[in-house]
Amino acid sequence: MKVLSAFLLTLCIGIANSFAQDGPIIRDGEFTFLLAQKGDEWKEQDQRIDARLEEIRAANDGRPPNILYILIDDVSFGQMGNRTLNYVTGIETPNINELAGEGLSLMRMYTEPSCTPTRTAMLTGRHPVRAGVEEVKVALVGEGLSAEEVTIAEILKEVGYNTAHVGKWHQGDIEQAYPHNQGFDWAAFPLHQQVQLSLMTREAMTANNMLGFHASGQNNQFAIDQRFKPYGLVTGVEAEAGAKAREVGMDPGEEWTQAKYEEMNERYQRQILEQLERLAGEDAPFFLQYWPLYPLNFVYPDQAISRNGGFHADKLQLLDGWIGDLLARVDDLGLRDNTIVVLMADNGLMYHYEGTSGLNQLIYRGGKTQHLEGGVRTDAFIRWPGVIEPGNAAGDIIHVSDLFTTFARIADATDYIPRDRVIDGLDQTALLLEGEGNSRRDYVYVYEGTVLRSVVKQEFKMHLPAPGQPGAAAPVFNIYRDPREEHPQVGYSLWSGASFQDMVKRHQLTIANHPHLPLGKGVPYEGIENLRPESELTREVFASWQ
Repeated sequence: MKVLSAFLLTLCIGIANSFAQDGPIIRDGEFTFLLAQKGDEWKEQDQRIDARLEEIRAANDGRPPNILYILIDDVSFGQMGNRTLNYVTGIETPNINELAGEGLSLMRMYTEPSCTPTRTAMLTGRHPVRAGVEEVKVALVGEGLSAEEVTIAEILKEVGYNTAHVGKWHQGDIEQAYPHNQGFDWAAFPLHQQVQLSLMTREAMTANNMLGFHASGQNNQFAIDQRFKPYGLVTGVEAEAGAKAREVGMDPGEEWTQAKYEEMNERYQRQILEQLERLAGEDAPFFLQYWPLYPLNFVYPDQAISRNGGFHADKLQLLDGWIGDLLARVDDLGLRDNTIVVLMADNGLMYHYEGTSGLNQLIYRGGKTQHLEGGVRTDAFIRWPGVIEPGNAAGDIIHVSDLFTTFARIADATDYIPRDRVIDGLDQTALLLEGEGNSRRDYVYVYEGTVLRSVVKQEFKMHLPAPGQPGAAAPVFNIYRDPREEHPQVGYSLWSGASFQDMVKRHQLTIANHPHLPLGKGVPYEGIENLRPESELTREVFASWQ
């Protein structure tokens, strides 16, 4: 009863101060419940962490560490960083394996089920549903990450970081959502994602991976609507903060091809190296994001480089080499000792192409778009020389949104985290500095779009019951004993059902007190100064019925 009273008091204080600049960070009810139990212990630990961070900065002339964040698309847990599974899958990832061995492997990293939501969670420290982000979008939508959201790049800018982004972005097709308007000094990124860039091509059709899109695949005899298939989409753009974006690599009337997709990937690899060198030469810490488009690719190469040979597997092995080049450049520039490198995947594999892609579900069942462990468990590695002991692993639960708050703490920028909205990301600096067993999280809420589909607590996971069904009837799994979530046991459900339902109620109480913010809305492709005529046309057609 005493713990519950403390929880309710803390929650009420958080609500009362939610719009105060100097108030506490607003947390989800479940964390507040944990804080009522562990607050004194964590407060004492935080004093040690603050002292250690001061020592680290002092050893680097008062400068906080650089941060290099590499986010790979659609790769399930176990596909990289593990020599044993390299042999099992026929995909060599020696450079990622080496990175894993040089730092901390996060063995229970949870993401969102698909790429756009995961990236929103990392950027904002919030469950994407709180920002109005529900799903992956392919063509024009006139939506995107709202200017009202505060990204980690914007927070780091407040304490003097230089920032740059290279690669996939996929946070919307409206001007306020572009990375150079969300805290990045410079950005090179595609407006959409690999469905457009790698699948909507003639080559993907002939590989039998994209059906019905390319006009050459059928005679279209009875087609009346000439705008049913996406047309004239913007491809890749580049921009600086405060300026307009420019599309690059496409001329008016030109058709997007697999060769252009490959050129885009090669360009992004060159640009990440260029940006690293530029940032290294400036007198400020930096936050550099590299979000490659590979390994997503849907055409077989002329000659496979991997034993596996699948069209995703082969590009994962190629990407491993590129990452090796990037990390070697970090060393060559003398940045290694004061640069945190984080590498992870954004969600599980695109299981729709399992088998031919060369990737598979491995340990956990499911993949992209699903709340199953295979959709939301990914490899994640952090290297911080002199701080994180090499060769370590942590079995603690961590969520991708935690990177937002952790990076802010390490950069001494916590004061700039917004106090007028719920922040789901938890500060995991203690886990990095003091090792396994020091996470501030033992739970995760897993959404598919706007629907809460499952709740993880410790080693247990409940798939939420259908409306009107009791919690005792909901399937509950022990993830250690049943990692594929195939054998629910009523022996778990009977005792845990009420506790899981209480977790959901605490979560819903927070939502009721702090409603979700709306998704940003606007006119697609504004802020791009050299739109091709066909892009202007597709925007006009889109606007005609809005």
